[in-house]
Amino acid sequence: MTKPLILISNDDGITSPGISALVETMLELGEVIVVAPDKPQSAMGHAITINQPIRLTKVELFQGVESWQCSGTPVDCVKIAIDKILPRKPDLMVSGINHGSNSSINVIYSGTMSAAMEGAIDGMKAIGFSLCDYSWEADFIPAKPFIKKIAENVLTNDLPYGTLLNVNIPKPDDGVIKGIKVCRQAQAKWKEDFDQRTDPFGRTYYWMTGKFVNMDHGQDTDEWALQNGYISVVPTMFDLTDHQRIGAINNWDLNG
Repeated sequence: MTKPLILISNDDGITSPGISALVETMLELGEVIVVAPDKPQSAMGHAITINQPIRLTKVELFQGVESWQCSGTPVDCVKIAIDKILPRKPDLMVSGINHGSNSSINVIYSGTMSAAMEGAIDGMKAIGFSLCDYSWEADFIPAKPFIKKIAENVLTNDLPYGTLLNVNIPKPDDGVIKGIKVCRQAQAKWKEDFDQRTDPFGRTYYWMTGKFVNMDHGQDTDEWALQNGYISVVPTMFDLTDHQRIGAINNWDLNG
């Protein structure tokens, strides 16, 4: 039987430890092709490159795995993989493992999730994986069995077109991951603070900082799961329509 074909990308760059861990795990499930950015592209969201050329270079980073580095964004990587690299539509597209959380509102800023979302837009089963540890020395080993289990389930079960999974993995103080919770996205936001500074030429510039504010105390959210030692799995859609509000807004006096 033909092995499942799995496309891998990320936003931390092709040399990140997270993508190496994901490649190692996915090789247990199928044939892997990697197309990932040649440099960090965190928080790029669903950006694409339209005003400059995109470079695509074959590299030898993962033994026995066809791998390409791309000068564009995470979404560019998936788009160019579809058009120029892949021999057929993959059975699965996975993105990550991101260094840092992509839970709650972070999903809309995340290059990791946007790469997975682009795969889903093209009709692939897709998952974004993130570990709540920003360190380059993060330990991915405890997460690997869970990542494999989630990917196996996606390969053997249906995900409807338009749905992908946002998977975030905690870093518990005791090092023990309790299990997996299927959750909703917590209602949270970033409270930004733009630190005003002066460069050596006397010109003003700003450095964005911020604080993550969780307004949602529900025990069915991704934030609750992560804070309590569980992996959060959030079914996510790229259709941003508020279908429940269409009827109400149709009653507004828009054409009067």
